[in-house]
Amino acid sequence: MALRVLATPPPGSGLKPVVGDPGLPYIGNTLQVMRQPFKVSRERYARFGPVSWSWLLGQQTITAQGPEAAEAVLVNRDKAFANGPAWSYFIGPFFHRGIMLLDFDEHLHHRRIMQQAFNKPRLRTYMDAMAPGIAKGLDAWEPGHGFRFYDHVKQLTLDLATDVFMGVALDRAEADRINGAFIDAVRAGTAYVRRPVPGLRWHKGVRARAVLEEFFRRHLPAKRRDGGDDLFAALCQAETDDGHRFTDDDVVNHMIFALMAAHDTTTITLTTMAYYLAKHPEWQERLRDESLALGKPALEFDDLDTMTGIDMVMKEALRLVAPVPALPRRVVKDTSVLGFHIPAGTTIVVPLLTNHHMPEWWPEPDRFDPERFAPERREDKAHKYAWAPFGGGAHKCIGLHFAGMQVKSIMHQLLLTRRWSVPGRYTWPLDTTSLPSPKDGLPVRLDRLEPR
Repeated sequence: MALRVLATPPPGSGLKPVVGDPGLPYIGNTLQVMRQPFKVSRERYARFGPVSWSWLLGQQTITAQGPEAAEAVLVNRDKAFANGPAWSYFIGPFFHRGIMLLDFDEHLHHRRIMQQAFNKPRLRTYMDAMAPGIAKGLDAWEPGHGFRFYDHVKQLTLDLATDVFMGVALDRAEADRINGAFIDAVRAGTAYVRRPVPGLRWHKGVRARAVLEEFFRRHLPAKRRDGGDDLFAALCQAETDDGHRFTDDDVVNHMIFALMAAHDTTTITLTTMAYYLAKHPEWQERLRDESLALGKPALEFDDLDTMTGIDMVMKEALRLVAPVPALPRRVVKDTSVLGFHIPAGTTIVVPLLTNHHMPEWWPEPDRFDPERFAPERREDKAHKYAWAPFGGGAHKCIGLHFAGMQVKSIMHQLLLTRRWSVPGRYTWPLDTTSLPSPKDGLPVRLDRLEPR
């Protein structure tokens, strides 16, 4: 396919045009990018450099590869890149006006209020509330061959999210209904057919949004009235120093988005950790020894910084499989990235999943090597945006500390009570057509450990 220029730079600007291979009409290179992201990204980088364009999911999309391009887009110094219009194209109908879909002054206003729900006292409360739920959930995991780790940890993280975030007691049928709605809403974002055709992803996502909205609106009056230690109550009560609070619509929108973000991204990170710890049992034993040495059945808030082994493995898992594989932005005015002319009206994407595998920044990028994050190496410090699983700039994930706390808490209890393994030749089939997950659910041999 011949190269094509996206747009001619203004005369005298000194900027270079963005070139690329648009691919097929409308579909473009969507299928290749979604199914073989690492191969495609390396080929495009070698052919076009860090900034190129293509048709993806029906849009003219610029891909900004590498940490230098990521910094330019995510820091967004001249406010040329907007979250809302970009994310709304993918998930707007399903996660309407979540914190990630707001921009500029409005986003900062909502973030100031929401920050009250993620301060240190709240995080301590959430962590204390999680510990019994983690123990109960793991105790139900039956040992044996073919234990589908992804499916079970997804159920566990949803149950924890409903306990800690919602503070609402759900029976199994209701929990499964809410979980199914979140799955449908997330998968709808990468639907090929972006119309509500019955039976297809987009239609299921629209129906899922209605289920979630009805659920939160039904429980909201009691949360306003009774309060509590959960996120739902915190958002109902959160107030800035100058008296700003969330409306009922705001609370519903932020709860739907937060619950999705909390359990989906944590599930992916824990599954990635479990896969590599099964493939590298020496690391699993190293982390188990660390947890045994702590001498506590559950982590406490002040223990988090002492779990250096779990921290390194978690960071390496986030590098190898970024839970949010790409960050899109809509270009709201003509601007530039690394000397390339970026025209208004286009979409630009920072591909975190593949940025973390660039050999230009990461030696042996596909190899599991948690020591990359050891104090004496810190390969992530090669550039501020070499490792950016939580994004950056004003939109850096507001729940990143909660996420790390939850991952470490679950992994600690898991290491103390279970050992898991996979056959030596097993390689997981990673599905990257939506949020990354193993197609087979990651079947492991799970063994129960006797208390020491």
